[in-house]
Amino acid sequence: MSVRQSLLAILDQGPCYGYQLRAEFDRRTGSTWPLNVGQIYNTLDRLERDGLVAKGDVDEQGHVYWQITDAGSAEVRQWWAAPVERSGGTRDELAIKLAVAATLPGVDVAAVIQTQRAASLRQLQELTRAKYAGFDPDGPEELAWSLVVDSMIFAAEAEARWLDHTEQRLSLHPRHAMALELSTERPKRGRPAKAETAATAATAEAAK
Repeated sequence: MSVRQSLLAILDQGPCYGYQLRAEFDRRTGSTWPLNVGQIYNTLDRLERDGLVAKGDVDEQGHVYWQITDAGSAEVRQWWAAPVERSGGTRDELAIKLAVAATLPGVDVAAVIQTQRAASLRQLQELTRAKYAGFDPDGPEELAWSLVVDSMIFAAEAEARWLDHTEQRLSLHPRHAMALELSTERPKRGRPAKAETAATAATAEAAK
């Protein structure tokens, strides 16, 4: 999630000072993504460096109000218009952990899956039982909170289904057949070359 664009979008509604920005961000995310004030000001400094915000008036309490620039408003409009791009590769710790566990000799991958499933289901139960703690159960802040929590519930449900799927796939293969011993080949320096796909190899062979 982009804190940078979120803060810009809030400033596009009007000038705010740092603590005010944090409060507005919390209101719009149901306090499910807590930010500290240091993170807010670090982001504002970078936005100012990029010409997207500027320091404005200072009130009697010494609060410095930040205001968005025309370039900042343009970036907000671009953010609303563009989809969120998912990374082509995965940096998901759980997926990497299970991929490594499934291919290392001597690792009880079934136990790893069971431990993770218990944690995932526990989180799902906690999210399902969660209740909004704000003052207005039918107001916009409750709506923001519920949208974020719903997303977390769907993610936890998907994770549990993926763990079931992974367990089923692994049950079809004997452990000794899928274990990868350490390679005896010595890798060369630099980035590894992309493996040639079977289709590409077949095409090249046919062209000979």
